[in-house]
Amino acid sequence: MALFNLHSPFPPAGDQPAAIKKLTEGIEKGMRHQTLLGVTGSGKTYTIANVIQNVGKPTLVLAHNKTLAAQLAQEYREFFPENQVHYFVSYYDYYQPEAYIAHSDTYIEKEAQINAEIDRLRHAATQSLLTRKDVIIVASVSAIYGLGSPEQYEKVHVKLQVGGEENRAALIRKLVRIYFERTNADLEPGKLRAVGNAVELMPVNERAIYRITFDEDTVAAIECLDPVSRANTGNPESLFVFPAKHFVSSEDERARALEDIKRELDERLEVLKREEKVLEHERLKRRTLHDIALIREIGYSGGIENYSRHFDGRSPGEPPHTLLSYFPHNKDGSADFLTVIDESHVTVTQIGGMYAGDKSRKDILIEHGFRLPSARDNRPLRFEEFEERIGQVIYTSATPGNYEREHSVAPDGQVAEQIIRPTGLIDPELIVRPIVEKGDYKGQIADFIHEAEIVIKRDGRALATTLTKQMAEDLSEFLKERGMKAEYLHSDVKTIDRIDILTNFRKGNFDVLVGVNLLREGLDLPEVELVGILDADKEGFLRSETSLIQTIGRAARNVLGRVILYADVMTGSMERAIGETNRRRTIQLAYNEKHGITPLTIKKEIRDIAESMRSEHQKTVQGMLDLDAKLYEEDPTGFIKDKRLQMDAAVEALDFETAAILRDEIYELEGTPNPNKKKNPRKKRFGS
Repeated sequence: MALFNLHSPFPPAGDQPAAIKKLTEGIEKGMRHQTLLGVTGSGKTYTIANVIQNVGKPTLVLAHNKTLAAQLAQEYREFFPENQVHYFVSYYDYYQPEAYIAHSDTYIEKEAQINAEIDRLRHAATQSLLTRKDVIIVASVSAIYGLGSPEQYEKVHVKLQVGGEENRAALIRKLVRIYFERTNADLEPGKLRAVGNAVELMPVNERAIYRITFDEDTVAAIECLDPVSRANTGNPESLFVFPAKHFVSSEDERARALEDIKRELDERLEVLKREEKVLEHERLKRRTLHDIALIREIGYSGGIENYSRHFDGRSPGEPPHTLLSYFPHNKDGSADFLTVIDESHVTVTQIGGMYAGDKSRKDILIEHGFRLPSARDNRPLRFEEFEERIGQVIYTSATPGNYEREHSVAPDGQVAEQIIRPTGLIDPELIVRPIVEKGDYKGQIADFIHEAEIVIKRDGRALATTLTKQMAEDLSEFLKERGMKAEYLHSDVKTIDRIDILTNFRKGNFDVLVGVNLLREGLDLPEVELVGILDADKEGFLRSETSLIQTIGRAARNVLGRVILYADVMTGSMERAIGETNRRRTIQLAYNEKHGITPLTIKKEIRDIAESMRSEHQKTVQGMLDLDAKLYEEDPTGFIKDKRLQMDAAVEALDFETAAILRDEIYELEGTPNPNKKKNPRKKRFGS
């Protein structure tokens, strides 16, 4: 029986069958590096899905940003509804790493805002890898950062069996030891509460409540309950409860690790004493002893990841455990899974740059007594370490970089081209227009607005790419002031908000999307008819040949696709990008003529790819808004007044969950700022 079962309403077409066959045979022959050179809109994800089904191995798909990873995860879920497809990205909505600026004597404390839903999805990913084989993980470069040992994570789980021996008090102690928190309020992932002769808990990887009922020292029943309605959704015979944190260890391992930390502290203090660094000596001693005390008493401290080498039992300099460690390996330690690096021309470079920046920051902290030298070993993988751990790999890109081209050569590799689009779509028409105002021509902004208005009238969408985040925000505001529905998108926008923006853009809730390089690679937006590349002649990373080809590709999924490059001079990058685009147009036109194909715009169902990352609270609020929309329109004032009365009644009844839902619904209906939501502090303005 096949490990993966691909669901698709259409068979492979165009260049896809040949690419699928070539890549599958390459893996069977043991080729280490393969590249799928596929133009935008040629169905690279579908090709890879077929390869995954043929190969039948757990698969890691790496993407260079969270938004692209979320989109890929949704596509793979549609292709493999019977299998496990998970999303693994950094769980920080905001992250300021610990740092020290020596010249100004400024210490910056680590500050992080963790997205609980993404943390839950990370646990779901690692637990699936440890319990199943039919798993696809779509991840960002967070996959190469330190993660707790899979052996320890798996070893300390709690197994419960109906009829099995277990004591209620002992179970609570076990759960607390694996970092579950006790609460008397509503359950959230990683929390438990004692209720009479039962214990209720919410595993960290799912939003369901499990109620374990005891008959003296025996598990009498296990119930699975809906977290909102508390309706019974099942009665499993057994339950595996994994730790609430990835950095976890047994009591014996913890005791050994603390001894190792103390030993390293003593050695480092001797060095600082010899160097007569009195301040650094006292600082390190105080901070480390405080961490040791916290770990000994509660099993955790704010900077526990900096001691990960001691908990894992690793030698100095030895690479940390990462998500890659959770994938299956052969007896000789080699990887027994497939790796797909999406948009590899960006992702490969990104992976290679992670280590140096982390090391530089840690070296300064260690030198000035903020951290022990072992903190260096809590780090991302070096590129060569990443290469050693991924086994067979397929790079996918419309513009492969030098690394992929150099490695995908016989006998250890190959390149499979996918130039033909099954839909018959041709690369978009390219137009070059000046940036500056000349005579009757009003310049790039005015021209883009004029062209966008034409597209919007026929229910199309338009993209504009800028060189800076500030200009993206300013242009978005400028367009709104002129009556256009526009939004901006860049890396400062939170993960879920980014995905919501893209979904609303496809739905037509607004017409123009303005961004920086987030708009370049891999975003599947078939409604886009116009792409405006502002300042296209400003040679550099964002206007290189590769970047321009990728940006041009955003209009390649629509039969009316056009791209306007605003430039006062023709750069080398522009010449090469235009030449390559025209070459691909020629190949596709010849194929269409030979097979009698009339190009059609790609029709792709609009799905909310952020749905799985939203909390139950957010989903409930949105559901109420959808349900109450008509009543609100009939009498807004009276409706809001009634909602406030309902909220007050819920508070009086101590039903704070319902009250919070009603409160946030009122905020949304009134359009007033919700103090419970973080806002982007960046000021918006657009100067002429």
